[in-house]
Amino acid sequence: MSEIVFAVLTISDTCHQDSSKDRSGPRLVQLLKDSFAKPLVFKEIIPDDRDLIENRLRQLSREDVGISAIFTTGGTGFAPRDVTPEATKQVLDKDCSQLSMAIALHSLEKTKFAALSRGVCGIAGKTLILNFPGSEKAVVECFEYVKDLLPHALHLLNNDSALVLQTHKDLQEDQGVHLHHSCPHKTNTGADADRNSPFPMIQVNDALHIIMKTIRPQKNLKKFLLEFESPVDIPPFKASIKDGYAMKSSGFSGSKKVLGYIAAGDPIFATDLEEDECFKINTGAPLPEHTDCVIQVEDTKLLRCKKDGSEDLVEILVEPKKDLDVRSSGYDLAKNSKLFPSLDFSPVVINSLLASVGESTLLTKPSIAVISTGNELLSPQQPAQSNKIYDSNTTLLQELLQYFNFPAQITQVLSDDFDEVFETLAQMFKKVDFIISSGGVSMGDKDYIKPVLAKLGFQIHVGRVNMKPGKPMTFASKESKYFFGLPGNPVSAFATFHLFVLPALRWFNGWPYGKCMLPIIEVILDNDKLSLDPRPEYMRASITSKSGRLHASITGNQISSRLQSIVGADVLVHLPAHAEDKPDAKKGDILLASVLRYDFITKYE
Repeated sequence: MSEIVFAVLTISDTCHQDSSKDRSGPRLVQLLKDSFAKPLVFKEIIPDDRDLIENRLRQLSREDVGISAIFTTGGTGFAPRDVTPEATKQVLDKDCSQLSMAIALHSLEKTKFAALSRGVCGIAGKTLILNFPGSEKAVVECFEYVKDLLPHALHLLNNDSALVLQTHKDLQEDQGVHLHHSCPHKTNTGADADRNSPFPMIQVNDALHIIMKTIRPQKNLKKFLLEFESPVDIPPFKASIKDGYAMKSSGFSGSKKVLGYIAAGDPIFATDLEEDECFKINTGAPLPEHTDCVIQVEDTKLLRCKKDGSEDLVEILVEPKKDLDVRSSGYDLAKNSKLFPSLDFSPVVINSLLASVGESTLLTKPSIAVISTGNELLSPQQPAQSNKIYDSNTTLLQELLQYFNFPAQITQVLSDDFDEVFETLAQMFKKVDFIISSGGVSMGDKDYIKPVLAKLGFQIHVGRVNMKPGKPMTFASKESKYFFGLPGNPVSAFATFHLFVLPALRWFNGWPYGKCMLPIIEVILDNDKLSLDPRPEYMRASITSKSGRLHASITGNQISSRLQSIVGADVLVHLPAHAEDKPDAKKGDILLASVLRYDFITKYE
């Protein structure tokens, strides 16, 4: 069964500052869950900012994200900050004015104030977007009107017109929508002569949605960041911005006696001083209690030193002014103010800011074990053998995890032995949250991963994915333990890690759904001709920027065993499945691509 995915966006400055004031968004989420069979609903609060609203709608309506419908609530009125319709119109490919009018007419039957709502409806790609007003009552009324129309609209958007009548029947029977996955690929029927896999072939987006719905996020990172308040002032004292001399601004320029020297980290001097006295001070050092300005060294002249070489008398060449070159207590960040002014999920940003206020950790990262399976595998440190190959997958997965800031705690290579695999996984799951395995998930006699998972009591949610490379990719869970079985071919492991494992780890660690996946960009294909496979294919490619446009060149032979194809790979180019009217991809085609590296442009021309 294919999961249906919705997004609910509350558009409100007030609710963005205090999420507890959001009534319409949670109500809309509940309405969707009550009306649809097991929907996946993602909720977010965005301030009344036109650019932010437009950008988020563009991100969520991308086809690779797989969201069927986006509901916005709020920002549709006459107030200066009500800009939701204007932002939405910039995203739409098709306007659904009849639907907007029908909702408005229905609302007018309830209250004349519905005339003050300017919500629009339309289609962006394959995603339906509907603007609802901001009040909880209006949200209920608008949704009750459109809920019977939604199944038909969504099936038509996905060209599933044959399911419209069935959906209508389901809706009448139980008020729920059942979106069935019709899999054209053979699966095992149970007969001895049937040698096909018993697992249905699941589309990439469906597999990802199943994974994300199964995994329980450790903590709502977005909520944590938006609500975290600084426990301290930064700086906690009046601090000097310059190397110079701290004094009273009530004094004038001229000669000043130097009472002493203050370095960063020194105690705060509480002793009073005269207007013709000063302290020499370093950048970042605390000002004496009775001083209120700093004159930089460049604006002074040394007049006299003591016998020990320390300064005794200086001339101040400029008139001192109160607060000159002084950072007041809390100047950079006031105690009890929000530490994160906006959302940024970079570990560098999060951990640095937390460290600046004395917080050493944010969330406990998932504990991860990496295993490779196969009798044919040699450790890179072992001497070569004619019947063996070197294990690269363990290193590959370790390095990828480290690159994305999710280091593995345990690594191990296992032979193709059922008992060894069973005992190892059973013991590992006592210590870790995730096991990421490569190999042993296909149809071979020695592929024991899936039988072992079944014996351990794991539910296998995904057993095959309609993609190349990576078809045997497996995902299973048991309570709060998660298992990813990646194919043994190294490039298959590489691709499935980026498309499934990385989003899952981020989701577990509290990232918002839209930030978990790799960024998607549009690229222009530079290869003359590529034959399309019956499955959607993810090819490694390097990126060249030509006059500001991104061009993709496939990195040679793409066979899944050829690890060399990741050399120079900046992106995974998404190639569609072969179709009669589209058998090949050709030079100049515009395609989507998942960004693999932070520095993803190989060269500029």
